Amino acid sequence: MSLVLNEDQLMLKDSAAGFLAEKSPLSALRKLRDERDETGYSKALWQEMAELGWAGMAIDEAYGGLGFGYTGLGVVLEEMGRKLTASPMLASIVTGATAVALGGGEELKQALLPALAGGAMTMTLAVQETASHKPLQTSTSALRQASAYLLNGRKLLVADVHTADRIVVAARTSGGPGEEHGLTLFLVDADAEGLSAERVFMVDSRNSGRLILDQVRVDDSRILGEVDRGWPLLQKILDIANIGLSAELLGLSLEAFERTLEYLKERRQFGATIGSFQGLQHRAAELYTELELARSIVLAALQAIDRGDERLPVLAAACKAKLCQVSTRVTTEAIQMHGGIGMTDEFEIGFFIKRAKVAQQTFGDYHYQLDRFAAANAY
Repeated sequence: MSLVLNEDQLMLKDSAAGFLAEKSPLSALRKLRDERDETGYSKALWQEMAELGWAGMAIDEAYGGLGFGYTGLGVVLEEMGRKLTASPMLASIVTGATAVALGGGEELKQALLPALAGGAMTMTLAVQETASHKPLQTSTSALRQASAYLLNGRKLLVADVHTADRIVVAARTSGGPGEEHGLTLFLVDADAEGLSAERVFMVDSRNSGRLILDQVRVDDSRILGEVDRGWPLLQKILDIANIGLSAELLGLSLEAFERTLEYLKERRQFGATIGSFQGLQHRAAELYTELELARSIVLAALQAIDRGDERLPVLAAACKAKLCQVSTRVTTEAIQMHGGIGMTDEFEIGFFIKRAKVAQQTFGDYHYQLDRFAAANAY
């Protein structure tokens, strides 16, 4: 497939850019941060996004979505990355809706996907249990009791957990940490007895939190996929999530780069604009080429999801690893080229590196993804 957006996707890109420029400038994130907003994002803005069809972009039309695919959703995520828009898009749609669409039965799909597409319900995915992303080290237990399971354990760094209505929880129905067999995905109601969530403020001003499960009862009907065989399903959800994060990282990297170019054209030193200095020109040129490569690999990975490419795990790992690398370089260079002012909170360029650092760590950082890529290619 051609690594260019089609006419419909370009129209979506322009529409999303215009909407977010008006409704979600970076000052909106600063306001949410400074006021310690109890939700962490604007519910009104999220509802507007849902009405535009963004929440249902990758959800099938049979379940109330647009059926525009993950490539269309990636276009929106890129523009949201440019504006650092705070929303439950990653947690609720990229992971939550994907988990239901891939692992849910027809009854669950009919019950949940239209509500997710319409913005009436939010979800999140709870996997991580240690300081770093190691999904196979899951130790949260799920013990069989009659026609249900009792879940016990804790989860860390769960996006938007304090506002989610449903939570997809990875737990062990058999086996032990490190084993692929024995993992099962459960759909847990946020108000379930024995479940508690604690909000954590992240450096990027986004929502995260800790989840405690103490004898939380989950019926058999709330199992996603197969008992003991949830690892392949979880892997695919994480692959899609990492590609979505890569699209966001691309957007914020492009925005940081473009803002830096403008600063190079405006800032004067020694009687000339600093953009005329050859050393800075070379650094900017290198960033541009890296961003063009990043743009191509993100689009290739998004298209791979939509066509069901069997190489998706390899592409997802390569995509996330590359965007971790590129976003680190771009945001670091952006601050350096802005000089001292780039380190101040009053200037907006610093917000981009903060979001990049958190997004890079979410669902596996550069080293984790590089290791996956190497293993898949028998290095």
